[in-house]
Amino acid sequence: MPSDLLTPEQREIRHLVRDLSRERVAPRAAEIDKTAEFPWDMVELMREHDLLGLPFEERYGGTGTGALMVLVAIEEVSKVCATTGLILAVQELGSLGIKLAGTDEQKERWLPNLASGEWLPAYALTESGSGSDSAAMRTEARREGDEYVLNGGKRFITNAGVAHLYVVFAKTDPEAGHGGISAFVVEADAPGFEVGRIEPKMGIKGSTTGEIFFNDCRVPAENLLGAEGEGFAIAMRILDRSRPGIGAQGLGLAQGATDYALEYAKTRETMGKPIAQHQLIAATLADMETKCEAARGLLYKCGALIDEGADGPDLTKISAMAKFYCTDVAMEVTTDAVQVLGGYGYIQEYPVERMMRDAKITQIYEGTNQIQRLVIAREMVKELRSSSLAGVG
Repeated sequence: MPSDLLTPEQREIRHLVRDLSRERVAPRAAEIDKTAEFPWDMVELMREHDLLGLPFEERYGGTGTGALMVLVAIEEVSKVCATTGLILAVQELGSLGIKLAGTDEQKERWLPNLASGEWLPAYALTESGSGSDSAAMRTEARREGDEYVLNGGKRFITNAGVAHLYVVFAKTDPEAGHGGISAFVVEADAPGFEVGRIEPKMGIKGSTTGEIFFNDCRVPAENLLGAEGEGFAIAMRILDRSRPGIGAQGLGLAQGATDYALEYAKTRETMGKPIAQHQLIAATLADMETKCEAARGLLYKCGALIDEGADGPDLTKISAMAKFYCTDVAMEVTTDAVQVLGGYGYIQEYPVERMMRDAKITQIYEGTNQIQRLVIAREMVKELRSSSLAGVG
């Protein structure tokens, strides 16, 4: 583990989160998956231990420990329960719009309730016809006096129905493409706001994923984040900083599956010896561990760069790298874990089948891994690099 990137204080927090996850979160993971009910007790647990305050500065009631520490905590919690790890990841995702684009008054108004864990946030960008292509969104906001009136809907919104506020993106100028998108904070009790269908899912079943609707939803003009037309830029800056959180969730799943498969392989015997001593199983375990370690190095580097104030193309590129690599590793390694356990890996008594189901969504949400590769390649093309290839200027 690249512990050299962690300070003694960060290592201490990591161990505290690890112990809490093993002792209090792990025993609930299977039941959360089985009932598909939002785990308010896990929210309360993280609130009591200040985990939900990790993404926030001390002046707003947070821990002030930085982005890297948030990633480490998400990883540790997700080793035993990806649903609970996602709650922490979305506490960051749903707050970033306010942290990045909010005025001092807006920050004072909303961040303390989020840092304390009293409120949960949500990020509302995706629509039925606009996932990766946000310019195709149809939700609109028109100014009427001291209010904006929103009409439209969003889909696949994490924390739908449990969030106290939503950072919502809508078109204030429908003819201006990306430049016509603006960002708003919509509180859950806003008139005209409605939560629709909550989707049954393959994995992360305790997390709510649903539709939200705006039917002449009236939002105070003071809830606009930034200026009109800055919404797309705000959304992209948010994703640069939130995508590593999904990478951390994926890494946690991968490491949790590796750890479980290793312990199983050390105790399960065939042909007179533990299966961990059979060459093909041993090689699989070695590959699983190596992938986790490589993913961790990339993820922690990304977190450290965010803490150093990185922004723009450099952050966009490494954020996309960390997201797609960690989550591809999650899918590969959890699948390998099921294979190591054989038939036992396929039944619900053992956690690796749940980990494999949970891993799949990490390759899809907050930008599919195909889109991440396009983002990386786009940034590579823009870079000025020297080349020793003949004929290349």
